[in-house]
Amino acid sequence: MEKPKLVKVDRVKEWEVEKILNKRKLREVMKYLVYWKRFTAENNTWEKEKYLKNTKKLVNEFEERIEAKVRQ
Repeated sequence: MEKPKLVKVDRVKEWEVEKILNKRKLREVMKYLVYWKRFTAENNTWEKEKYLKNTKKLVNEFEERIEAKVRQ
């Protein structure tokens, strides 16, 4: 497995998100379960929505998957 590395986004180093796995609302704060690129599932973390602004595409894809499941 390739060693995880930070990427620069707007001159700030960040870890890359590979996929959003789940979401939950806790005390009126939406959090998403994040699978980090080049990490194992043991390193998944719950992150506040506001911290995922640079990965909005993946958040939107997750929301669309959830919505499609609900419609079925």
